[in-house]
Amino acid sequence: MKELTCIVCPVGCHLSVDESLKVVGNRCPRGEKYAIVEMTSPKRMLTTTVKTQFTDCPRLSVKTKEPVPKELIFKILSLLEDIVIEKHVKIGDVIVADIYHTGVDIVATKSINHEGVIL
Repeated sequence: MKELTCIVCPVGCHLSVDESLKVVGNRCPRGEKYAIVEMTSPKRMLTTTVKTQFTDCPRLSVKTKEPVPKELIFKILSLLEDIVIEKHVKIGDVIVADIYHTGVDIVATKSINHEGVIL
């Protein structure tokens, strides 16, 4: 039996999931779906930063466009350590497409102009 706290809504139901993926403790169907996904293939959004060549803005914040498999988080972070932004970007620009063949892009969450100033 695995104990979880549902994070889908602010209620935070305390869930119990057994080996056959029977969920108890959820107040809505979303809690059951969350628990089953969490037990079978957990995913997370990733927010981090990448380096830039600009002294006024040495790091640019980025995020995954959608949740990625939890087991890939550290591999993705390792890959992003080598990325250096050398040109201007706008919010939503793709920094890395289809990271680790997940179908999920890494996108900029800030804009940087050609002088390296965050807009």
